[in-house]
Amino acid sequence: MRIVSGTHKGRRIFAPKKLPVRPTTDMAKEALFNILNNQYFFEDVKVLDLFAGTGNISFEFASRGSTEIYSVDNHAGCVKFIEGIAAQLEFGIRAIKMDVFKYLEGTTDTFDIIFADPPYNLPLESFQKVHEIVFNKKMLRPNGTLVIEHSKQMDLSELSHFISKRKYGSSLFSFFKNEEGSQ
Repeated sequence: MRIVSGTHKGRRIFAPKKLPVRPTTDMAKEALFNILNNQYFFEDVKVLDLFAGTGNISFEFASRGSTEIYSVDNHAGCVKFIEGIAAQLEFGIRAIKMDVFKYLEGTTDTFDIIFADPPYNLPLESFQKVHEIVFNKKMLRPNGTLVIEHSKQMDLSELSHFISKRKYGSSLFSFFKNEEGSQ
């Protein structure tokens, strides 16, 4: 994987083969950040990266100037890898080893952008649960965005606050918006 833009543009990061991950492809990540770049000034956003895996998405936000980034994953190897790369690149990423659903239930923080990339083999109900907790707990700031990455076989467009979906290869991004406070 590589960092697409920002201070570390073009930097390749090699994750250990033993990590149980499926990183977002560079093509899909670049498209995602092109969409978000039109809505946010990255230096000003607080980001939550759920099911963070290799930290691919967190590193991209950090390279683009985000300084408040929380990366949550329940795999110790993934968290250790994120911490190591974040220290090496001097990124202010807070890596948290915890079950994502326990983290969501326990946190009182709010975020501008929440990105969730659950394992594709989880049941539909798990994807819906991320959405449900985020909106029930009002975890998105006004005009905040929840992005859920999932397989093209899954459809999340019936969930509340859905605004669009974009397909890149075998992956789909579903976008949900907290429009409270928007003009």
